[in-house]
This record gives sequence, structure tokens and C-alpha cells, in this order.
Amino acid sequence: ICNDTGSTAWMMVATVLVLGMIPGLGFFESGLLRFRNTVSLLTQIFAGFAVNAVLWFVIGFTLVYGDSVGGIIGKPSDYPFFLRIADPTTCFPGQSINGLLFATFEMMFAVITPLLITGAYAERLRLREFLIINTLWEILIYYPVAHWVWGFGGSGGWLFRRGVLDFAGGIVIHLTAGISAIVFAILLGPRKGVKHGQPPSSVPLMAVGGALLWMGWFGFNAG
Repeated sequence: ICNDTGSTAWMMVATVLVLGMIPGLGFFESGLLRFRNTVSLLTQIFAGFAVNAVLWFVIGFTLVYGDSVGGIIGKPSDYPFFLRIADPTTCFPGQSINGLLFATFEMMFAVITPLLITGAYAERLRLREFLIINTLWEILIYYPVAHWVWGFGGSGGWLFRRGVLDFAGGIVIHLTAGISAIVFAILLGPRKGVKHGQPPSSVPLMAVGGALLWMGWFGFNAG
């Protein structure tokens, strides 16, 4: 029986804190852009959030935390649609919290990681192109790398087996998103019509976003 009430309560709080980072990211980046592109970027952030959440529910969680297939990816048939983890009285293997809460917390990371790249191609992609890139990146980059490092099902991911530790996403989240952002920025080139040293369009919006991101880090790291 999974009855660690302390861990359960804290992980619920941590999940909400990380969830708050998603609008925080949108506000922060929108405040830095030219005013005419504020709504465009916010639309990308919230549309990406919706798509990534559905992907995680349908197939993402099982590809990351299912029994490892050759250390590369999780077994697709283990937990699709959160199957076999919905019982709140049963802890997820290797955890002190139930599977549904664990999957929901990990969903926050899966959702926000590709959205971190939006700053690299802000003002240069339409919504359709953004959603295509976001979806492909989530499936082809995030899920495999997350399994390599965090996947402990079966024999575990190939980096997990070698003792690699990543408590707050330095490899899975920041390294993958950072390298991808550099690649996209190089491929797309600089924005047109932007002067060097151009001030942000909305300092208050940027400040609100920064505050939400700062608060979310407590759940992001300590969770």
C-alpha cells in the first residue's frame, strides 16, 4: 500500500509549481519580444503545452518509464494511456508515491522541455510549423534521452545502467533543449528588423513571467 502522505503531499505541490512555469515561460519570453508578436508566442506556448500533455498521456510515459528495450527506449505496451498506474493505493515501482502522481509530475518536464526552445525561433515560425517541430522533437529527442538517463524499468536506460545521475534535468532537459536551440538559431538566422540593444516590449510582463519561473524552480528541483 502506498501511504507515504508526506511525499505525496509535497509532490502534488511540486507538480503545481512546475505547471506554473509554463505560463511563466510564455510571459517572460513575450515580454522580451516585439509587441506585435506577443500573442503569437503565447499561442505557441499554450498550444505546445496541450499537444505535449496528450502525447505524454498516450505514449510518452511508457516510452520513458516502460521496461527498457535495449537500453534505448521503453516498451510501448507497458503504460500507454497511463494503464496499470491509476490505482492510488499502489506505489509506482521504485517510488514512494503512486503511479498517477509520478506520471503527472514527470509530464510537467516532458511538456515544458520543448517549449524552452521557443526563444531560439521566436518571431520566425508560424503555429503549424511550430507544432510539427515541437511534436517531432518531443518524440525523437526527449523521450529517448529521458529513457537513457531516467528509465529504470527492466534493465534500465543505457546511461542509467552506467550510473549517470540527473536529479533536476541538467542532461535530459537543459542540455537537449540548449543544444537544439543553438541548432535552430543557426539554421534560421537572426530576426529581421531587430536593432541591437532593442528594449523589451513589456518589462512588467517579463517580470511576472520571471517570478513564476523562479517560484516553479522550487518544485522543479526539489521535486
